[in-house]
Amino acid sequence: MTDAQAAKMALRVRAEAQHAWQGYRKYAWGHDDVKPLSRQPHDWYAETLLMTPVDALDTLILLGLKDEADDAHKLIVDKLSFDKDIYVSHFETTIRELGGLLSAYQLTGDPKLLKLADDLATRMLPVFDSPTGLPWTQVNLRTGQVRGYESNPAETGTLLLEYGTLARLTGKPVYYDKAKHALVETFKRRAPKTGLVGDAIDVRTGAWTHTSAHVGGGIDSYYEYLWKCWKLFGDKDCLAMWKTSIASINTYLADDVDGSLWYGHADMATGQRTESYYGSLDAFLPGLLAYSGDVPRAARLQDSGFRMWQLHGIEPERLDYRKMKVVSAGYPLRPEIIESAWYLQRLDGNPKWRLQGKQMFDDFVRYARTDDGYTAIANVVTKQQADHMESFALAETFKYFWLLFSPKDALNLDQVVMNTEAHPLRRVEAGK
Repeated sequence: MTDAQAAKMALRVRAEAQHAWQGYRKYAWGHDDVKPLSRQPHDWYAETLLMTPVDALDTLILLGLKDEADDAHKLIVDKLSFDKDIYVSHFETTIRELGGLLSAYQLTGDPKLLKLADDLATRMLPVFDSPTGLPWTQVNLRTGQVRGYESNPAETGTLLLEYGTLARLTGKPVYYDKAKHALVETFKRRAPKTGLVGDAIDVRTGAWTHTSAHVGGGIDSYYEYLWKCWKLFGDKDCLAMWKTSIASINTYLADDVDGSLWYGHADMATGQRTESYYGSLDAFLPGLLAYSGDVPRAARLQDSGFRMWQLHGIEPERLDYRKMKVVSAGYPLRPEIIESAWYLQRLDGNPKWRLQGKQMFDDFVRYARTDDGYTAIANVVTKQQADHMESFALAETFKYFWLLFSPKDALNLDQVVMNTEAHPLRRVEAGK
């Protein structure tokens, strides 16, 4: 793919992102997200948190959609309040809302966005008041009451990029300290023999309640943040934890099948293989491997993920890779495989990643586009559509597609680190 062809693809992605935003703008303005088929708004809770505008704002800015970005920005500063008597998911609110506000603040310089981020984080801080320091899963934004004791490494360990950035921007070290403590406490509970973590933990006791080890949902971004916290903050503890952890997952979870590399499931205590599952959430790993310096392994795994995509013309939520059979057939517009293509394209420059991306985008448009935006796929085998467009479609999926076809200077990987919701966070020196 020539640079000119890539530039045309970037423009095409931009136009489709605009189409997706317009569906939200027309049918769900002021709500969390849109149901594109029924043309109805949808809110996560009893009151809206403006999830799509907050999550999408930095995408709109990066793609040069100025009118749309200005629209979203104004809605947020005029209407968004966190003084609400609702219990929210701490993890989802952190990566989407807190991450989105911080990135938007760094892109616009609007102090109102930073004030909103600070207010939100202050309201969520009580989640860390558990016997272990691992966060409760839900918090009431008005009362500070917490609930939800069964968590997982993704939810306990995917917090430091956001809270740490906020700590640097506000001069409030409590944010960094609480989030890092939760990350360290998660790491400390890895299995002695394998170094693996399980996928469910009791925050009251620190005991594992489910011991399946893998790189998919419930664990995925825990590993991601070990490396990225080193990249963003230069935290040597994070680097040490990353080195230990990546050695463990490469030893016990990597699975070579007929010359193809996959990462499956194993028992955390013994390392014994339990399932040969890989899916759309696991597909972040090639990007992380490439970003952390292991491009050859990343390239092999990305090729496997692309095989999974090609099986039915769009990837399933979960595949049994030994049988090449779909186990969970939905596709909620996930970005991870495109994210990995972008990291690989940036780091090794092989034109195949953009060619893969073009096929994936063609398929994405073919099966997920509607008259009023983009919608999830209920079944990738039959191509039956669902009726929801989560905010991450605009926050991540369109952003990574656009970045994949854009020049390197569209986003400088030496200056920013992407949070797990694709919000670029710029390095901030301590005390500034």
